[in-house]
Amino acid sequence: MKKPSPNTPCPCGSGNKYKKCCQPYHRGARPADALLLMKSRYSAYALGQSRYIIATTHPDNPDYTEDTATWIAGIEAFSEQTEFRRLEILEFADGDEEAFVTFRATFGDGSMVERSRFVREEGRWFYYSGEFPKSQ
Repeated sequence: MKKPSPNTPCPCGSGNKYKKCCQPYHRGARPADALLLMKSRYSAYALGQSRYIIATTHPDNPDYTEDTATWIAGIEAFSEQTEFRRLEILEFADGDEEAFVTFRATFGDGSMVERSRFVREEGRWFYYSGEFPKSQ
């Protein structure tokens, strides 16, 4: 799997070094808001951090499964086969218990736009669901 140097630029596009940006979240720190969670999840996909993706996905998410071995393999295969080029935040609607982040992820062969829903439970943010806006 892709092991970044802590001094490389963070995949989320912040311009900061990985060690000062998303790495602390991947090691267990809790993002303060849904936007930070979204960016750290993008970085986790780019770096094949499958356990972080699973840990930050709400159990009510349609893709959530108890079969973690298969889920990990799927995330890692996607991460290895995808060239993550750029993350653009298009909109962030913050809330106390629910938030939405609309973003564009650019890959080696195209891009996608998603409006992600996040929920906070017991002070911790989780990715709940996503939809693909038709107008984007």
